[in-house]
Amino acid sequence: MPTLLLSNKDIDLISGKRNTTIRRLWKNPLYPGDRLYCYWNILSKEREKLFEAEVNHVEIKTFKEIREDPQIIEKLGYKNSRELEADLRKTYPNNTSDDDKFQVFDFHKLHVSQWEGSAINQKNIIIKKADVLFDMGNYQQSSICYKTALEYDPDDVNLLNRIGDNLSRLGQFGDAIKHYKKAIKLNPDNEYLYNNIAIAYLNKGEPEKALKFNNQALKINNHNPTILYWRGLIYEMLNDFETALKFLDKTIQIDDKSPDVWNERATILNMMDRGEEALQSYDKSLELCLDDHDDSNIWASKANTLLGLYRYEEAIECYDKALEVDAENPIILNNKGVAYMELDEFEKAKECFSKVLILYPNNPDAQVLREVCLDNL
Repeated sequence: MPTLLLSNKDIDLISGKRNTTIRRLWKNPLYPGDRLYCYWNILSKEREKLFEAEVNHVEIKTFKEIREDPQIIEKLGYKNSRELEADLRKTYPNNTSDDDKFQVFDFHKLHVSQWEGSAINQKNIIIKKADVLFDMGNYQQSSICYKTALEYDPDDVNLLNRIGDNLSRLGQFGDAIKHYKKAIKLNPDNEYLYNNIAIAYLNKGEPEKALKFNNQALKINNHNPTILYWRGLIYEMLNDFETALKFLDKTIQIDDKSPDVWNERATILNMMDRGEEALQSYDKSLELCLDDHDDSNIWASKANTLLGLYRYEEAIECYDKALEVDAENPIILNNKGVAYMELDEFEKAKECFSKVLILYPNNPDAQVLREVCLDNL
């Protein structure tokens, strides 16, 4: 039984957007009417059948003929011959001489009732693969898979929510909101859906609308720390720092184990010129950070606060902690250099700015500050 292995680059085939593909010529070529077992092999040790299909049409072509046929290039989903050639050379490094043969074929999926092999829950398999893609950060491909799974059950609230999450990460906030709202019609008592809409509006730069939907979420559950946290962020965006701080403190009363909440609390305290209190919140945030948590931003933020409080030696120590995680960050390096300048240690400051210019030759801050250092040496 011919087997077709699909990977994340074959999302269009899995979703049904495209049904033409290419493989090198097998020992036993494909023929119209052949049945295909189509598997996903995105994980090397995990191969699960996605569907069975029947071959409609097969063409045997040389590598050169394929490269020179614009119709085949388009049917295979490539933008141009160069993109096709690069992909085939990567996939088949030993089979891309001009005369090497490939089979270009199209197929149609068979309904599960027509399968010869064991049936599977296609929706669950596709969701599982979508989840893998989501976790890998492949939000565009993940969205396609979730939407394909949605065709099996258009009223799946969880899928609508995940599609909204994908679209939000792609910056498509309007479309994300539409999917969240459709999910709310099916499950109007889900506070997370209202809050997700609020987050999308906040990222879209519309905090007033975000507050409206956060209000709806809060009506359903006013003790949900996630909703309270985002309410704080909304008020921060509205420049109402007192209210923002109030809701972050409410969040901490319920759950004081989130480094993100303590970090945001410190940010707001800085906005209110309460630097000493901000330092305490940064320390709490750093205390709660796990090994897998990127804490460079927290160290850098704490360092900036210390810089503003004229505690330059301590600021440099914190910048060094941040640079242990993010060694090539130009902002951190420049700020560390500024701290050295305040201590009149212009040679050390110059070294910071010089490193920035090696990494980013056109960085204007480093250019100007380095000149100042040279004038003072």
